[in-house]
Amino acid sequence: MNLIIDVGNTYAKLAVFEQGRMVFKKTVETNNILKEIREIQKKYDLNQKAIVSSVGKIDKKALEYLGKAFNLQILSHETDVPFKNLYATPKTLGIDRIALVCASVEQFPDKNVLIIDAGTCITFDFINADNEYLGGAISPGIQMRYRALHNQTANLPLLEMEVPDDIIGTSTASSIHSGVIYGVLNEIEGNVNAYSDKYSDLTVILTGGDAKLLSKQLKSSIFANSNFLLEGLNFILQFNSN
Repeated sequence: MNLIIDVGNTYAKLAVFEQGRMVFKKTVETNNILKEIREIQKKYDLNQKAIVSSVGKIDKKALEYLGKAFNLQILSHETDVPFKNLYATPKTLGIDRIALVCASVEQFPDKNVLIIDAGTCITFDFINADNEYLGGAISPGIQMRYRALHNQTANLPLLEMEVPDDIIGTSTASSIHSGVIYGVLNEIEGNVNAYSDKYSDLTVILTGGDAKLLSKQLKSSIFANSNFLLEGLNFILQFNSN
């Protein structure tokens, strides 16, 4: 069994994989990682392999403990990956994006794949059928758009995310909801169409915290998988272990 840890800015996802299948997942606050790792060790017969992907800060004590208790892999730009990275600035490529591309290599080999991660930011990552990662795009996520409208204007309120009933907003609140939600949906649809025009047999993956909400609204044919990044991390761990 492998221990997988994905650390964000505020929360971390912890998962246990057995023979490529996820058998446990939990989201915790980053300052509770060490406590949760010890609880997981009581429940599962881990085989001493673990991987950490961190775009936020991980507690030093937790990292020290992992280094002693496990054969630990820390995902970085130096980690061996099963694809050719043609990004012009490879050392600036987010490690979360690296993990997502690795998941696509494992699950959709020799395919043109567009991975859309709808989280804090919305990222688009493309790998072609020749196993070459070409790059993609980064834009503000849903919550970031709501906050920007509030923080950078004098009178617009800060709203909770809500799918509007109609594209025509009949109040300030419904106009904000329409602008944010339909703006994101149209952006995603537009990107999918642009990639589809350029690359045949395109496979589209939608993941991230807002994937469930967006997948219900999108017209494009997509695979929604909220665990895609964790699956990619497990694959990286296996790939480097072998």
